[in-house]
Amino acid sequence: MHPIDLVVFAAYFAGMLGVGFYFFRKNKDADDYYVGGRSMGSWHIGLSVVATDVGGGFSIGLGGLGFIMGLAGSWMLFTGLIGAWLSAVFLIPKVNRLAHKVNLFTFPQLFEQFFDGRVALLAGIISAIGYLGFTSSQILAGAKLAAATFVDLNLNTALILMGVIAVVYTVAGGLKAVIYTDTVQWILLMGGLIFIGIPLGYTSVGGYEGIRDILPREYLQLSNVSWVQLLNWGITILPIWFVGMTLYQRIYACRDEKTAQRAWYIAGLFEYPVMAFMGVLLGLFARVGAEQGMFDALGYGNVDSLDAEMGLPLLLRSVLPVGLMGLMLSAYFSAIMSTADSCLMAASGNVVTDIFAKLFNIPDHDNRLLRLSQVVTLIIGAGALLIAMQMQNVLELMLLSYAFMVSGLFVPVLGALYWKRSTPQAAFWAMLLGGGTTLLLIVTDIQLPYGLDANVAGITISALTFVLLSLLFGKPEPVNGQLGAPTKTTHDYQYTDR
Repeated sequence: MHPIDLVVFAAYFAGMLGVGFYFFRKNKDADDYYVGGRSMGSWHIGLSVVATDVGGGFSIGLGGLGFIMGLAGSWMLFTGLIGAWLSAVFLIPKVNRLAHKVNLFTFPQLFEQFFDGRVALLAGIISAIGYLGFTSSQILAGAKLAAATFVDLNLNTALILMGVIAVVYTVAGGLKAVIYTDTVQWILLMGGLIFIGIPLGYTSVGGYEGIRDILPREYLQLSNVSWVQLLNWGITILPIWFVGMTLYQRIYACRDEKTAQRAWYIAGLFEYPVMAFMGVLLGLFARVGAEQGMFDALGYGNVDSLDAEMGLPLLLRSVLPVGLMGLMLSAYFSAIMSTADSCLMAASGNVVTDIFAKLFNIPDHDNRLLRLSQVVTLIIGAGALLIAMQMQNVLELMLLSYAFMVSGLFVPVLGALYWKRSTPQAAFWAMLLGGGTTLLLIVTDIQLPYGLDANVAGITISALTFVLLSLLFGKPEPVNGQLGAPTKTTHDYQYTDR
């Protein structure tokens, strides 16, 4: 890499670390650290949501899908649009009001309000494990990008470099630093893709004629995807909008309900069609370039053995001129950082607020939580780095983490918000059996019929368990009052506008 590119790249990272340490001095308590003082606006939150959800993992992962299947890979993020808008209509009105009423910090605390402490503790453990894996996927995405870009940098060294930067920055700054820098990072990525990456990638492969001459026709067709693949993406990604800790933190951080809803509508549109097609287009260009021999001089001449997720970074390395290379790399690392820091914050919040604070009876506003949060964030970051060193595929690691969380948590959260007969027993066992089923199928490599994702079985088991136990043990009572006014039923707290 040219020294000018290195200067641009180094300046970017120095700026991100500077923001983190600025907010290190500003954070006064756990409320500042985890939910940004509950005063954020819709554009900051909306861009932060899409930066977190798409981020580096999906950016690199989408490039891999474009490399393998072309434009049809964009359907994966269509589930993001649907999920964002459904949660804006059905989830945010209930959750935002409750969060401001009882000062929620994390997603599992919602279960404590509707069910009991045991259910909340299990939800915290499931969420923490899921986000540990998700943080690992982002570190791996950054390492792949760095290893493909810097000639003398191997993957393990790149992993350590990415892990240290992401962890130190997040430990220092907390959620407010994450959200403000997400806005800048997302604008940087969008500008880099629109004005640099896509135009130069398109011309470097010979434009439409070059693409048409190299690739099979189905690469340019949106129908180049099976119904099973669409179902698997939908059943895994859409529910995450109802159980994602990073998303709940941003709902809590919004100043009011309308602000949160606007933010989610903004995020949905940026996911699809904007980022969906940008990501797969660059992957498609990379496939054309690989077939044309563009990467031969870099030691990646065999297209069949090339890791699809390395195609996009290799394309950038091959076509970008001095100066723009550093800027474009900064844009992609921005996306990776914006997701890594958010997932790290989520896992830390689960461990500190939902596990440690409950086990050791530490009050939510105890000043000890702030320093404990920073220590735990550091430890989880180190664990995520170790996991990343054992994995190879970014998208696979992300979807595995999604599946584990969704299969355990999705049905109970719907029941908590919308079914008055739901009980703590039903929620607990639905989480345990749903998440356990998915994990068992993944670990034992048992395949479902038609190539269905293990998550389908997990959610089905979770739903059956939840409904049956609720019908057996639930004792419905007349519903009176408003949200936040508990009535004694089989829940410890039954919020009555469900």
